[in-house]
Amino acid sequence: MAVIDCVWTPSPEFAAASNMAQFMRWLAQQGKNFSDYDALWQWSITDLSGFWQAVWDYHGLTSPTPYTQVIGSPDMPGAKWFEGASLNYADQVMRHVRPDHPAIIHQAEDGTYTTLTWEALQTQVATLAASLQALGITRGDRVVGYLPNNKETIVAFLACASLGAVWSLCAPDMGASTVLERFRQIEPKALFTATGYAHAGKWRDRSAEVQALLQGLPTLHHWISLDGTGTIDPLQTTAHIWADVLAGPARQAPVPLPFDHPLWVVYSSGTTGSPKPIVHGHGGIVVEHLVLQGLHGNLGPEDTFSWFTSTGWIMWNAQVGGLLTGATIALAEGNPNHPDGGRLWRFIEQAGVTSFGAGAAWFIGMAKSDINPTDIADLSRLRAVGATGSPLPPEAYAWIWDKIGPHIWLAPIAGGTDFAGAFLAGNPMLPVRIGEMQCRALGAAVQAFTDAGTPIIDDVGELVCTAPMPSMPLYFWGDTGDARYKASYFETFPGVWRHGDWVKISPEGGAIIYGRSDATINRHGIRMGTADIYRVVEDRAEVADSLVVDLEYLGKPSCMILFLKLAEDVALDDALQARIIGDLKQRASPRHVPDIICTAPDIPYTLTGKKMEVPIKKRLLGQPMAKVATADAMANPACLGWYDSYAQAYLAGG
Repeated sequence: MAVIDCVWTPSPEFAAASNMAQFMRWLAQQGKNFSDYDALWQWSITDLSGFWQAVWDYHGLTSPTPYTQVIGSPDMPGAKWFEGASLNYADQVMRHVRPDHPAIIHQAEDGTYTTLTWEALQTQVATLAASLQALGITRGDRVVGYLPNNKETIVAFLACASLGAVWSLCAPDMGASTVLERFRQIEPKALFTATGYAHAGKWRDRSAEVQALLQGLPTLHHWISLDGTGTIDPLQTTAHIWADVLAGPARQAPVPLPFDHPLWVVYSSGTTGSPKPIVHGHGGIVVEHLVLQGLHGNLGPEDTFSWFTSTGWIMWNAQVGGLLTGATIALAEGNPNHPDGGRLWRFIEQAGVTSFGAGAAWFIGMAKSDINPTDIADLSRLRAVGATGSPLPPEAYAWIWDKIGPHIWLAPIAGGTDFAGAFLAGNPMLPVRIGEMQCRALGAAVQAFTDAGTPIIDDVGELVCTAPMPSMPLYFWGDTGDARYKASYFETFPGVWRHGDWVKISPEGGAIIYGRSDATINRHGIRMGTADIYRVVEDRAEVADSLVVDLEYLGKPSCMILFLKLAEDVALDDALQARIIGDLKQRASPRHVPDIICTAPDIPYTLTGKKMEVPIKKRLLGQPMAKVATADAMANPACLGWYDSYAQAYLAGG
């Protein structure tokens, strides 16, 4: 295998000025000297008390109540962190209030551009918190949102957090049945909604969905609408208008809460089975996001941070975490390619974004377009680019450096909704090797395991974490005895978190994700990640997107099927098939060549931008589509019918 070339190295000045370097210098002043990042990382995963205490002290966190120890038993699950400590996520955000400095920048899809200063953010959060308190919302009550990616959604979340209410959020493009499947599990007391949103130049009226939520959530007492009630019947709830709940004179400051007090409930994708309601705590998220965004993301008060996301993706939560560093966050709402593919690049210029991220699929699409970002916008302030959601192929690395600039620090990350953080992250002090993520994150004891549970280097294995992290779930809501929690992460390797990805850790400490381990292809005893195939196939201009599944459990030889969504006016003829097969043989291996190549009208994706390899595989193995995929949890459910028909013909031998 060819050695991956190092194509970006931080300048000495950039590295020395980074937050990571400052942290290491501060540690040296405390008597903890580390020769390089690897030594620092090793310490962070072996001296858990020392490392997380250092994170607490370095960032100036305080508690009005003393804590007995940083961590009790290091067992997973069940580790207890900072027992006795009190803090509040919203209070940590408000430490950064500065007069007249923007906290949140927002651009609607139609180009409307607004800012909310830190002082205004503090005032709105305190006013809304007081209004919610007057409505009877108290500590531990669940408050849910069916809201787009705008300033109001963040204000609502922070107001709930400041009271100790537990927040949960779904994007308004999700169908009512899918949202109810999530929200019903946590029995919310109040609901925030928008009655519609703009996408691709059209207004999407969600009044019927809001009505269904009001009807389907019997525990609701209050409904707060951002944009009026229209013809919606509030039923058993008391209806309120956003402007009214922000108009009161009362103010409520954030209240101290136990370190492990629930902050929010997020959900697994829900493409198969009931979505898991994952509960994270105030303290765990604060310290994890200070590490992720502050140290690895290199964000601070002079930065403007934007990550293109919907409110249904954990990257919304991660983007809000930028506020914990004092950074301004910039929200782009709506379709990223409307009115054209230059929309986000112009927004980066207008907002003065210094650090920008998006799903890997968006960058792959950009690389296939004829767009030259620097011809569209002045990107001189942009210094860092991130990606996640799926593996970023080497071709996308090359496009970013070619089209945006070789100075860009490219820092893809990999983690998940499960712990609202990153296992693999960027590092402003380290080189970037094309196709790799730079390092294992501080505090994340990540290894690649063989099936026998043995750590391996420079070979593909299961991504595991062998030590607890503060942001790992407190529990799943309603999960008696943590049975579902334990089954989700700890069944394969007892006491070790199995994340469900294939990963290779390089000898230099970088990492490559090869796709989901439960969608892995195993041909003739050789395990292959689906990303290996996508990287080759989707590099062809004729291919707009692809999906591959391997049907190895049918009691017959492995059958790999490659579904292609072709570019406009392209047909899958013998010549194109031959070119694709040749590419796979040359750039991957003969084992990567599929048994069947066929065209599909679209490639199915979850609402969080993940290809639905496992549901389609299960359907082709004979399970009913209704049991393997939930249409309302998909970005493009219209294509399910085609795959269902294909599976029927395949299973019938047609």
